[in-house]
Amino acid sequence: MSEEKMFWADHIALDLKKRIEEDPYTKEIYEKHGLLIYDEKTPSGKIHIGSGRGWVIHDVIAKACRKIGLNAKFILASDDMDPYDKPNKELPESFNKYLGVPFRNIPSPVEGFKSFAEYYFLDSVEKFPEVGIECEFESTGENYEAGIFNEAIKIALDNSSKIKDIFERMYKKPYNKIPFNVICEKCGKIATTNAVAWDKNKELLHYKCEEDLVKWAKGCGHEGWISPYNGNGKFPWKVEWPAKWFSRKVICEYGGKDHFSSGGSRDIGVLISTEVFGYPSPYPSEGNKAGIGYEFFQVGGKKMSTSKGTGVSFSDVVRTLPPQMLRYLLVKTRPNAVIDFDPEGRNDLILLFERFDKTERIYFGFEEGDEREELNSKRIYELSHIGKIAEKMPVQIPLTYASLVIQVSQDKEGAIKLLQQSGHLPKDIEGIDLHGVTMRLNDAKMWAENFAQEQYKFNINTEVPKLSLSLKQIFVLHEVAEILKSSDTITDDELTQKFFDTSKANGLSPKEFFEAAYKVLISKTQGPKLAHFISTIGKHKVAEMFEKVE
Repeated sequence: MSEEKMFWADHIALDLKKRIEEDPYTKEIYEKHGLLIYDEKTPSGKIHIGSGRGWVIHDVIAKACRKIGLNAKFILASDDMDPYDKPNKELPESFNKYLGVPFRNIPSPVEGFKSFAEYYFLDSVEKFPEVGIECEFESTGENYEAGIFNEAIKIALDNSSKIKDIFERMYKKPYNKIPFNVICEKCGKIATTNAVAWDKNKELLHYKCEEDLVKWAKGCGHEGWISPYNGNGKFPWKVEWPAKWFSRKVICEYGGKDHFSSGGSRDIGVLISTEVFGYPSPYPSEGNKAGIGYEFFQVGGKKMSTSKGTGVSFSDVVRTLPPQMLRYLLVKTRPNAVIDFDPEGRNDLILLFERFDKTERIYFGFEEGDEREELNSKRIYELSHIGKIAEKMPVQIPLTYASLVIQVSQDKEGAIKLLQQSGHLPKDIEGIDLHGVTMRLNDAKMWAENFAQEQYKFNINTEVPKLSLSLKQIFVLHEVAEILKSSDTITDDELTQKFFDTSKANGLSPKEFFEAAYKVLISKTQGPKLAHFISTIGKHKVAEMFEKVE
């Protein structure tokens, strides 16, 4: 297979294999530690779906690497040493007293969790199995405490002049900071401390906890000497990122394109990694070139932010949307393409289900595409599937039809009976096929209740409502009732033509007939395709309703 036709993750896996084979240092790292694919997230609040894109990208890359024989794993770290730097809108003002304190040292807002950090991190990662993400988890704070960063801390502090030069080269302005923030021994804040001297021989930092170092938290004024090791502090983010690559032996780590923008954290990170730590920049970076990050996940054209409390949280999306469809959306879209998905007010969910069903048909050989489409569809289906893939083509019920059936029948058992009566399902359906249909009905019910446009939502009238219809409308409804009673085998297309013919023959416009029919059935002027709708409800039942119109 040519690389141009490859699925994006398989292409990345080959790039990583090539890098391991051709770069001696990377090869040495791989032989000792395996291929570590890394990501991290600050648990400052509800973590948004945009972060979920990175998690799925890393999970898919790891799976693609393992398929070609590489020893690859994905690890996600909670950056729980970061300071609480903005009031969380979900929490009472009493939490503002923790501004400047590391998240791991702040109490959980909910009982049963060790800390603020654990509560918000677990809120997302507990959903990983539902979305098919295979991942190991770790705490950045625990890594600091365990001494995993100690070597990097000493290198960075011994070479703070190099880091200073890199910052000044990059940003064209003076940089006079010692690149480390200790936790104040008196007030416990990390955002308010300023390192003022490094004793290389004693390996101690002199720091001051300053009252006005940052606008959003006040220091206590304490100062002293402290070891920077074993959890007594942390790097600032732009130094911490390359320190993690070096300390954890990361070979691959993507990030959002904002991090990869000119002068961003990736740009300076690769310089610090290569020039200070002597460590090869992780893929997709190479040497001092940052590479390209993944595009944003937007909801209705809006970028999301965890710290600003905007957007949709990852955990809420997984609770609301079918996890299979969420994973499919994230897997099928190349990392360098923006995802703009809005389940409300548009038909994005309908299109997503339709595309998934087509991919499934191609995978099982029930639909053809060109060579590239077939190859990519099969890999997308494999990598987006959650759980074991069925041995045969599952029964497919389009989302809109499943929604129609579940709303007509009011429950799943009744919906399955309607699908069997209409010939969409065999009478003896069971096992995995029955489970698949049940899940689609659940998805359809969720869509109808939460996201569907008005044209797809309805309640069937149990009694014929009192209506102000013209005599022509009433007469045509009665005529159609006779057709329905005497035409059990008529097709939906033939029935639609009868609607037009009968209306025309009686001087009634088709629009006036359809409006009258929908008013009788669902008290609306429009709804699902009428012939198909009537067939689903039952022709004789609808005929009885039309006959009662006066």
